[in-house]
Amino acid sequence: MANVVEALVPGGKASAGPPLGPALGPLGVNVAQVVAKINEQTRDMNGMQVPVKIKVKSRTEFEIEVGTPPTSALILKELGIEKGTGDKTTVGNLTMEQVLKIANIKRRGLLAKTMKNAAREVIGTAGSVGVTVEGLSSKDAQAAVAGGKYDEILEAKA
Repeated sequence: MANVVEALVPGGKASAGPPLGPALGPLGVNVAQVVAKINEQTRDMNGMQVPVKIKVKSRTEFEIEVGTPPTSALILKELGIEKGTGDKTTVGNLTMEQVLKIANIKRRGLLAKTMKNAAREVIGTAGSVGVTVEGLSSKDAQAAVAGGKYDEILEAKA
């Protein structure tokens, strides 16, 4: 049976120190090798706490599952702000490039099958934290994406 270690690590900057080293060391796995693989898989999430699950099957065999931070956390990080708002005030504005960057990071966790729909999901979350997209409300930005206004940029990033 595999041993499972779950931890929050800094994206792209995990180290053999706590929390990974002390948890993995007794299992006999090569900690440096595990850390290198985690950093490789989380480099796009630099500066954020990323949930990882390491399944150690033997001394030489392990599997890493990398989770992603919530979409709202990615939006706030992208804008460099501490928190969103629960009311109608606006706390920031994303460009379509930033929306696509977040959609690419979250792609595995989103229900969308296309980049266009992934962008619309991110835009919806942006609206819920008080962030506009290209100066538009989330509803208007989603309509613009659905209407094809950003097809060129969406297809280039697909």
